[in-house]
Amino acid sequence: MYAHTPDAGRIRNRVIRYLESEEFSQLNIPLVEGVEMEDTTWLSRLAAVTRQSILYTRAATDIAVADIDSLIDMVEELCTAGDFSNLNIPMHITSVQFPTGECHLISKGGLSRAIAASMAVPGVFNPVEIDGGHFLDGALASEVPAREGQMVASGGQVVVAVNVGSRPDPMNVPTHLIGMIDWATQVKALYLRQYEKQHADLLIEPLVGFTQWHDFSNPEQEIQRGRDAALEKMPELLKMISR
Repeated sequence: MYAHTPDAGRIRNRVIRYLESEEFSQLNIPLVEGVEMEDTTWLSRLAAVTRQSILYTRAATDIAVADIDSLIDMVEELCTAGDFSNLNIPMHITSVQFPTGECHLISKGGLSRAIAASMAVPGVFNPVEIDGGHFLDGALASEVPAREGQMVASGGQVVVAVNVGSRPDPMNVPTHLIGMIDWATQVKALYLRQYEKQHADLLIEPLVGFTQWHDFSNPEQEIQRGRDAALEKMPELLKMISR
């Protein structure tokens, strides 16, 4: 979104409106009426419905449980640029090819499918087809793509990485299959980030605590944490780019 419209305030307001919208709350994650939930995050809804036979059936006969078209629709709602060529700032998106597992940088063609692919969590969403290939969440191979940033940076450019990953919450012990898989993913991601962030010239790490990637309950708080972390690093960044 920023690469198309470099106006942080405008983007913030647009994202907040979408997170509060009916469209986001009804993102096509399977939900059976009558299922009790501790909270309303979409992963919690998914975890709750795991106990239902309808999801057991789909999990046994398919590689994903959610509709990838709904994810693409969400991207198109938030990002209206259409194509990489319409962006005001060059952008590269990391995504992992299925089933080879190779990490790719996508920088041309349609935006919505490329962005959706970079968000398509394996097991939740089906791979996204792009130019005959199939792609999934880039975080599988690169949680903090600082190394990829160095690959595309020109001489003299500063690679700034933002690490918004969190640690597993010791008070949130998994009690079901989906929760256990999510915990394992968090542990893998924690150690992967520690390695990847070393490739950055400057690292920004907002104090997200135990807030997980699927928790959208306090967007204003998380945005402010990011802003505070960026402002703290601003003098160092200005010094680096003025050399």
